[in-house]
Amino acid sequence: MKITFAAAMPASPPRLQVRLAAQGALPAGVSDLVAQGAAAARFTGKTAQLFESFVEGDGALVRLVLAGTGESKAEGRGDALERAGAAIAAKFLTSGEKSVLLDLDGAGLNAEECARLLMGLRLRAWRHDAYRTRLKEEQKRSLDDALVLNAPDGAEAAWQVEQAVAEGVEFTRELVAEPANVIYPESFVERCARRFEGSGAELVVLDEAQMSDLGMGALLGVAQGSTRAPRLLAIKWMGGKPADKPLALVGKGVTFDTGGISIKPAAGMEDMKWDMGGAGAVAGAMLALARRKAKANVVGICGLVENMPDGNAQRPGDVVTTMSGQTVEVINTDAEGRLVLCDVLTWTQRTFDPARIVDLATLTGAIIISLGHEHAGMFSNDDALSGDLDAAGKAIGEKLWRFPLSAEYDKLINSPIADMKNTGPRYGGSITAAQFLQRFIENGTPWAHLDIAGMVWADKPGATWDKGATGYGVRLLDRFVRTTLEG
Repeated sequence: MKITFAAAMPASPPRLQVRLAAQGALPAGVSDLVAQGAAAARFTGKTAQLFESFVEGDGALVRLVLAGTGESKAEGRGDALERAGAAIAAKFLTSGEKSVLLDLDGAGLNAEECARLLMGLRLRAWRHDAYRTRLKEEQKRSLDDALVLNAPDGAEAAWQVEQAVAEGVEFTRELVAEPANVIYPESFVERCARRFEGSGAELVVLDEAQMSDLGMGALLGVAQGSTRAPRLLAIKWMGGKPADKPLALVGKGVTFDTGGISIKPAAGMEDMKWDMGGAGAVAGAMLALARRKAKANVVGICGLVENMPDGNAQRPGDVVTTMSGQTVEVINTDAEGRLVLCDVLTWTQRTFDPARIVDLATLTGAIIISLGHEHAGMFSNDDALSGDLDAAGKAIGEKLWRFPLSAEYDKLINSPIADMKNTGPRYGGSITAAQFLQRFIENGTPWAHLDIAGMVWADKPGATWDKGATGYGVRLLDRFVRTTLEG
């Protein structure tokens, strides 16, 4: 959605016009008739509540909408405004209207609050229609533009920053929503190369031969059953001080996961196109940082493979040697994400010597059993890092819940024939997966692992997303960078 700002009402304004209403207070200038209609419809200005009416404006029909923003002094005001913007998009996306005018006169917003309103509007307006060829006219998206009138001072500049973040979220959604015959390791890299062109970010790509030379036996073991060649993609944004060590963001990018020889049940396997949601989030976050010219040094690394069960596929019981030199007994080929990440983590540390590492992965179904679709799981060896991530998530509504790590859990992945095995017992599956990754963190580097399996895809619409890819993780990482590296 294109969002522009205007200092005065245009000569031919959009027919669809929106005014904001705090709870219990209609905006100034609303006619008695509209006020009576709102009362009759029990509109009170609650967050994301909408009331639609038709009025005359300068001899033309105006489709007037009141959008509730909740209590004006309430905590979480930004979140309420975001939900209000999203409600407008959800209601009128297929309404036949091409443009909407947001008149903020008397709304009492500051620049940041205005940007949150627009963020909700834009994010909820995103929809993946690339393969829909038989939509009826009333099902097609029509709303493409928004015009902001009477915006507070600084709002346009604030939106320029947030617009970059919105672009990052949309890019992540695009990558996650695409089917696996369209997005696979090589095409993931190609799409990133196109999207990052002119951004100032540097992309580095390792192919299968280069990874083999580096000894990435765990990652390559996952990839060996597929005709799709694996790739390692690093995106470098060095916008901070030259002497500062970078923050490393690491993403699991299994572009399709059959489970390999330990094959998954057929029912629901189509969902495994989004098993690259961690890599998608890292790519989107890096795009956001590059687009808004973040004053920080950040590298995003994506381990990209496809996990398939052909005659060359890795077998349960195989032993692989990781880039770190540690060996892994592969008990279950469907516990493949950690095999990808362990080599990527080693390469990241030895290449960039990062100050901190945050990895994101759709790693375990067990995390969904624990947390449902309300929180991502967080595991960390550093209290300060986990606290910073938790605060960032709360600030923008991408919530985390920290889980324990300990020697008692770690011993559950000891192997009788190798340094470790890639799965533990049935219970505590998300924790033992994190314990596995922790064995590849070197020199006490502060590290956090985010298990986002329950968050990257939604079976029903949410506040700022339609059914499908959510874009989870981009805003969390962007806010984390702002508060810890730019604040």
